[in-house]
Amino acid sequence: MVAHIAYENRRGLPDVFNERITAQTGHEILVFVHDDVWIDDYFLADRVIEGLKSYDVIGVAGNRRRVQNQPAWAFKTLIDGKFTWDDRPNLSGSIAHGAHPFGAISFFGSVPAECELLDGVFLAAKKSTLTDKSTLFDPNFDFHFYDMDFCRSARKNGLRLGTWPICLTHQSGGAFNSPSWREKLLMYRNKWEAGA
Repeated sequence: MVAHIAYENRRGLPDVFNERITAQTGHEILVFVHDDVWIDDYFLADRVIEGLKSYDVIGVAGNRRRVQNQPAWAFKTLIDGKFTWDDRPNLSGSIAHGAHPFGAISFFGSVPAECELLDGVFLAAKKSTLTDKSTLFDPNFDFHFYDMDFCRSARKNGLRLGTWPICLTHQSGGAFNSPSWREKLLMYRNKWEAGA
C-alpha cells in the first residue's frame, strides 16, 4: 500500500483524485479518503480487496436509492433549510465520528448493500475499472457534491456501487447548508436536471 497525500492542499478533491486515476503508473486499487479520517480497521487492505470482488466502487455509507432533488446521500429533502433523513431501509453502512480514533458509531443500515449513492468520506475502486469506463470526478465539484456526482457518473457508466464494512472515524460532520455547499447543490441540480 502506497499513500499519495496532498499536504496543505488547495486544489479541489476531484483534481487530487483524478490525478491518481489517470496516472501512468501506480497501484491497481485506489482508495480516496478525506484527510480528517482515522482508519480504525486493522484489516483495511483485506476489506477493500474483498469489497471490490462484489462491487466496482465501495464506500462505508450510502443510499440504496436516488430521489428527485435529493440534497445529499443520506437525506431525501431539503425544505427551508431543514434536512429530512431518508427512510432507514434505504440507508446502509456505518461510520464513527469524533476527534479521536474509535469514535461514536453512526449506524445507517445493514451492510453490505448495493447502493445508488455513497458518502465521499471513503471510496475505493480498481483503477482499471474507472479508466475502462471513463469514470472520473468532475472538477467543478471541488469539495461539495463531488461524491454524489461521481456516483451518478459511475452508475450511468454501468458500474455497481455498494457499502462494505470498514471501520473509520470521521472528525467532521460535513459543511451542509453553508454558502459554498448551496452553490454546489444548485450546480449539481443543474447538471443532472434535478432528475432522480
